[in-house]
Amino acid sequence: MQRSPLSHIDASGRPAMVDLSAKPATRRTATAAARVVFPPAAFAQLQAQSLHSAKGPVIDTAVVAGVMAAKQTHHLIPFCHPLPLAACDIQISEEAENCSLLIHASVRTTAQTGVEMEALTAASVAALTVYDMCKALSPAIRIAAVHLLHKSGGKSDLDQAQDQAQAQAAHD
Repeated sequence: MQRSPLSHIDASGRPAMVDLSAKPATRRTATAAARVVFPPAAFAQLQAQSLHSAKGPVIDTAVVAGVMAAKQTHHLIPFCHPLPLAACDIQISEEAENCSLLIHASVRTTAQTGVEMEALTAASVAALTVYDMCKALSPAIRIAAVHLLHKSGGKSDLDQAQDQAQAQAAHD
């Protein structure tokens, strides 16, 4: 049988963890984003409480949850390797014009594999924490646009902002 182009499928077509034993450790970074979108009345209510919900300080709690999630990614995603994270930074900004909170999770390590899954997990869990803490305001809160923005190190790099700017320049 031919080897799958999917990294976690072996030559027999079975799920498998990637063997990293021959790869050198290099500096790896990744940043992911998620957006939590509120109905206007719920967002106004949250703003009136200075971003605190009945369960406590929303942003501070989401930051802690995101960091904890990044550190536990290998327990949640079956074929993720446990990684020694050098840093995990969660930034949450208010976007009043969109009635939303924008979450950026950046993760760094020096290892044999990348930290994309750790960044995506951190952003997702931070967003889920915001949802959990604010769901009493409205059941219509949405988590949207969880995606990888940047990765460096390893075989390939990604920079969504640079790629979008180049695409826009080509279009203009």
